[in-house]
Amino acid sequence: MDRYHKNKAAIYLARDIINYIIYFIALMIILQFFGINLAGTLLSLGIVGIAVSFAAKDIISNLFSGIILIIGKSIQVGDTIEINNKKGVVERISLRSTTIIDDNGIRDIIPNSTLTNYPYLQYKPPEKYRVDILTGLALNNDIEEFKEYITKKISEYDEILDDPKPNVYAKEITFEESKVKVSFWVKDYNSKDKYKLIITNEIRKYTQNG
Repeated sequence: MDRYHKNKAAIYLARDIINYIIYFIALMIILQFFGINLAGTLLSLGIVGIAVSFAAKDIISNLFSGIILIIGKSIQVGDTIEINNKKGVVERISLRSTTIIDDNGIRDIIPNSTLTNYPYLQYKPPEKYRVDILTGLALNNDIEEFKEYITKKISEYDEILDDPKPNVYAKEITFEESKVKVSFWVKDYNSKDKYKLIITNEIRKYTQNG
């Protein structure tokens, strides 16, 4: 909590629980609407529950593992972890899985049971977080001019770090546009989305005026 303004993992947990409750209530209302005996239905579910539990043991395992991770706070949103040779920043913890994102912006969805049953590396809280924005430039736009423009705009924001320096990387070129990636670093994980939006808007201004 010292590192983050709010516990995002707890927010995700509450959201998932509320969603499941809503689904359950909606199912009960639909069954009643069609005149289905709820008591008999629940009894039937209880009879076949053992068979279903074997079929859904992975789902149940992931659900309980998610609750353990969230309540125990062993892993939190913003932590950097590595498991099965996959390393990244924890972007989301839900009841069934944990999503991490690496420096290239690639997301890996890891079942929660994997995190509770197998060892993983948990790195010290980093002091900076990378933000990547993929965008397209018209073919008549000079990429070097765009790089000079956008890095200057990025440097105007004090909460965006000067070291590592922001940069622009060429990804590919098509018959319609040049695709580039704008990368910069922020110190506060909770400000990633804020400055991604701000710099995306600066890119939009350039492409409109260019």
